[in-house]
Amino acid sequence: MPKMKTNRGAAKRVRRTGRGKLRRMRAYKSHILTKKTRKRKRRLRSATLVSGADERRLRRLLPNS
Repeated sequence: MPKMKTNRGAAKRVRRTGRGKLRRMRAYKSHILTKKTRKRKRRLRSATLVSGADERRLRRLLPNS
């Protein structure tokens, strides 16, 4: 059986933590930043865990990581 390929698009967006959970960056921080408050932009800088509903799908896309 051939090796499973990693989905490269998903691999660039998601990293695995030390305990095996998936981390992602938050959305809405790419443009039109002038109208967003400082507090909101600061919160968007931090990474967060992938939701449980999406985690199963992403694990299939990232079999080797």
